[in-house]
Amino acid sequence: MEAGSGPGDEEATVQAPRARARAGVTAAPPARPTEVRPTGASPREAMAEEEIARTRAFARMVLAVAGLTAVGVFAAGGDPTAKALVLVALAVMAGAVSALLWVISTRRERYSATLVTTAAATGFLAVLAAIYYWGWLSPVAAVALFGLYFFALGASTTGVVVLWLVAAGGHATLAGLTMAGALADRGVVPTASIGVRDQVISLLVIQVLYAAAVGFGRRSRRVTLDAVERLDRAGRAVAAREALLAEARLELDRRQRVGGPGRFTEQTLGPYRLGHLLGRGGMGEVYEASELATGQPVAIKVLHPTSLGDEVALGRFLREAAVTTRLRSPHIAQVLEVGVTAGEVPYIAMERLRGDDLAQVLRRVRRMPVVEVVTLIRQIATALAAAHGDGVIHRDLKPSNLFRARVGDVEVWKVIDFGVAKSSDGASLTAGQVVGTPSFMAPEQATGDELDHRADLFALAIIAYRALTGRPPFTGRDAPGIMFDVVYRMPPQPSALVAVHADVDCVLALGLAKDRRRRFADAPAFADALAAALEGRLPTDLRRLGRALVAEHPWGAQVATPPPPRPS
Repeated sequence: MEAGSGPGDEEATVQAPRARARAGVTAAPPARPTEVRPTGASPREAMAEEEIARTRAFARMVLAVAGLTAVGVFAAGGDPTAKALVLVALAVMAGAVSALLWVISTRRERYSATLVTTAAATGFLAVLAAIYYWGWLSPVAAVALFGLYFFALGASTTGVVVLWLVAAGGHATLAGLTMAGALADRGVVPTASIGVRDQVISLLVIQVLYAAAVGFGRRSRRVTLDAVERLDRAGRAVAAREALLAEARLELDRRQRVGGPGRFTEQTLGPYRLGHLLGRGGMGEVYEASELATGQPVAIKVLHPTSLGDEVALGRFLREAAVTTRLRSPHIAQVLEVGVTAGEVPYIAMERLRGDDLAQVLRRVRRMPVVEVVTLIRQIATALAAAHGDGVIHRDLKPSNLFRARVGDVEVWKVIDFGVAKSSDGASLTAGQVVGTPSFMAPEQATGDELDHRADLFALAIIAYRALTGRPPFTGRDAPGIMFDVVYRMPPQPSALVAVHADVDCVLALGLAKDRRRRFADAPAFADALAAALEGRLPTDLRRLGRALVAEHPWGAQVATPPPPRPS
């Protein structure tokens, strides 16, 4: 493959209205800040949502049963003291359960295991009061079985233990005191006619059933969670394959649009004769060319004639020329000349690169050898250091914009296509727009916040993750899904996908930190840390920072709660 400043795959770049205007920049009309909404949940998050819905339904059923029970107690005979006790307990339980329902319906953020356990405990106390009223060997004792099994399906092990102690311990205490004669048997179903031996056996059977209900409920939860996690892993594996397939489709689409004659083929632009197309995008075309006087091979990027009347496109093209002209690095494609044709079509003459871009490399090998990854990241980090030192943020760093050029007998990685870069002079090349490729955006980029050089560091960490593991870190089913993961979810653990040292997890966790303040200070620092981590020699302070970040934001977990939807 041959390239100039890039094959022009603008179709992979998202451009949306900016959230707010910036000083010195004419922006789009005021708009709400960009929101990234969830498109899915982790297995535990899904189970938590299911638990809340299940608790709501169970609470409503409990209130209905409590009402019927109260009516039954009023209608039945029995000891007046026991009857009063059960009615009071039912009233307290109804109040606690109603409060729980109110929280679920109107104050969802206050929902907690403690709240559920408290409401459930009042329910089990009401059951114990009913057992005291009807008798500890009456069928009412079986009611606790349903409650114990239901709450054993929940996430809180502590809550389950507390409720089991209340239910089983309370029942055993009532039975023991009654059998010992320390508590009067006021039950509608008395035990006086049953022998002590049979009472003890009955008590043991009931206690075993209570324990079995808890054990079976916990086991059911584990089995369900395992099944959901397996399904989630399978779904994410499919999403990863779909992401790789999407990469391949984009690459194929780009290849199908180049290599033949174009609008300016065989024409002369300034001192250059143009040949076949090297790349085509929505804004312009890149041609192979040669200088008429010397025959020197170059690449010419020409603004598409249909974009000449577009002030934004023209400004972006000219600013790209200005930015790349002043950047000097062996790892940035060099601009040789900027000119305008007789027909007032602007063009950029660049060094001609022969080789492959990273997208093509990864399409062939999927995962690169460690030594090649280190070389790639070090050289791209050098390019970024030069750009950032000059106040330029690339904003669209991705495999198709990284080119492995053959220079004599040496292969050199170069950054190409600064078409959506942002300069520190405040003049964004895409004023009024959020730009970037979702799979390689930083969180602050996806949400439309102000950017600095650390957005490029996040993209560089994504590229390192992709090259090392063979899969993209963020693999939603569509652009909004990918952007949600970028903002709110950590990718799978690298060392769980491929055999690399655990230090690599620390470095990539820091590189992919959602909070840019926790990322590396600059690109060379990230490159040095990654090289050391791959050899298991990460400095202790970085290892400590990485482990602390992973403990706070575990791999594969949602790390923040999305804001509620804004009213329309």
